[in-house]
Amino acid sequence: MNNFNKNTLVIILGGGQGSRLYPLTKERSKPAVPLAGKYRLIDIPISNCIHSGLNRLFVLTQFNSASLNQHVARTYNFNSFSNGFVEVLAAEQTRSSQEWFQGPADAVRKIFPHIKNQSWEQILILSGDHLYRMNYTDFLERHILKMADVSVGVVPVKESLTQEFGLLKVDATSRIIEFTEKPTDKKILESFKVDTTAFGLTIEESRKKQYLASMGIYIFNRGILEKSLFDDPSLNDFGKQIIPDTITHNKVYSYLFKDYWEDIGTISSFFEANLSLCQRHPPFKLFHPTCPFFTRQRHLPGSTIIESNISNCIINDGSLIEHAQVKDSVIGLRSAIHKGACVEGSLVMGADFYDEERNPGSYKLGIGKNSRIIGAIIDKNARIGMNVVIENKKGIKEFDDPEGRYYIRNGIVIVSKDSVILDNTQI
Repeated sequence: MNNFNKNTLVIILGGGQGSRLYPLTKERSKPAVPLAGKYRLIDIPISNCIHSGLNRLFVLTQFNSASLNQHVARTYNFNSFSNGFVEVLAAEQTRSSQEWFQGPADAVRKIFPHIKNQSWEQILILSGDHLYRMNYTDFLERHILKMADVSVGVVPVKESLTQEFGLLKVDATSRIIEFTEKPTDKKILESFKVDTTAFGLTIEESRKKQYLASMGIYIFNRGILEKSLFDDPSLNDFGKQIIPDTITHNKVYSYLFKDYWEDIGTISSFFEANLSLCQRHPPFKLFHPTCPFFTRQRHLPGSTIIESNISNCIINDGSLIEHAQVKDSVIGLRSAIHKGACVEGSLVMGADFYDEERNPGSYKLGIGKNSRIIGAIIDKNARIGMNVVIENKKGIKEFDDPEGRYYIRNGIVIVSKDSVILDNTQI
C-alpha cells in the first residue's frame, strides 16, 4: 500500500458549473454540496482514498470554490511528518492559457505544471459526485497485474441508464475493445449488450443489467497520460475522446465494481440517494466498522427531540425537533423543526449557525410552526415561516421562482440556501 501511495497521485474532478445540480450549486461548487445531512460530496472520494492508503490528492474545480476550500482546509490535515495533502486547484489564467477548463481532460492538462514535478508513476482520476465505498488498492493492483496502460472502473447497468454513461465491450481478458459515450442509437445500444453472468452477476441480476458502463474512474500510467493530453490538445473529455482514442493504441483494461455505486450528479438521483439512506435496509450503508466516511468535526451537542413522532429518519447533531412529525427524511446539522410542523420524504440540510449567533430577523432558521414540507429539499440556512405548505400538489416539473427563493426540478421543490419563505406561503 505504501508503494501505491509513493507512486500514485490522485486527481478528483470537481466538474464545471454543476448545472444538473442547480440550484444546490448556485453558491457552491459541486463537490461542496451537502450529503446525508453532515457530509459533503467531496468527503466520499477523499475518505475512500484515505482508507486505501492514498493521501496525495488534488481537487480540481473552477466555480464557487470558496466553501470547498474552507471545508478541505478545516477537515483534512495530515500528519506534518508525512507527505500527505489535499489541495484544491481552481482554474487560473496563465501566460500560456487564458481560458477556463474546457472539460475534465483539459482540466488535468491545465494543472499539469502543478503535478509534473511530483513523484508518481500512475495517476488515479476520480469524480466528485459519486456515492460508493471502494478500496482503490484493489483497482491499482489489478492495473499493475494486467500491465495496463489505462484502467477504467466499470459497473453493470440496466438499459434505462445507458444514455447517461459511456458503454464498453471487453474481451475474455477484460481488455476494452470498444467504447461509446452515451449512445442513443438502438442498433449501437444492442451491439453493446453483454451477458453479465460472466462477470459474477446472478441470472436475475444479469437480466436487469445487460450493459457495462464506465464509472468515470481511471488509472493512467504517466507516459500515456502525458501523450494523451498533449499530443492532441483539442481532446478535452476523457469519456468522449481520450478513452476511445487510447483503446486503439494502448492496453486499456476494465475493473469491474459490483458493490453499490450511484452517480448523484442530478437533482433527482441526489434526492433519491439521500432518502434511501433512511430505509431499514438501505441499498448503501453509511455505517461501516473499519471504513467510515470522514468530514469536518464540529463538536455539536446531541439533538433534542421533544414529544415528536419520528420514523425512518436520519437526525444529525445539534438539531431541535419539538412537537412535530418527521417521516422518511434526512435532517441536517442544526436543523430546527417547530411545533405542529410536518416533514415527510424530504431532505432538510440544516444550518451553518444558530440564530443566536447572527442577529436574526423575525423569521427563525428552520421549519416554522404548523408548516408542511413534503417531497422537498430545504437548503442550508433557510427560514420557513409559519403555516407554509411545500408539496407541489400540481406536479409541476420545472419552475424558477422570479425572486430565486425556490426552484422545481424533476418535480422536486428546492428552497434555496439562505432563502426566507413567508408565513402562509403555498408552493
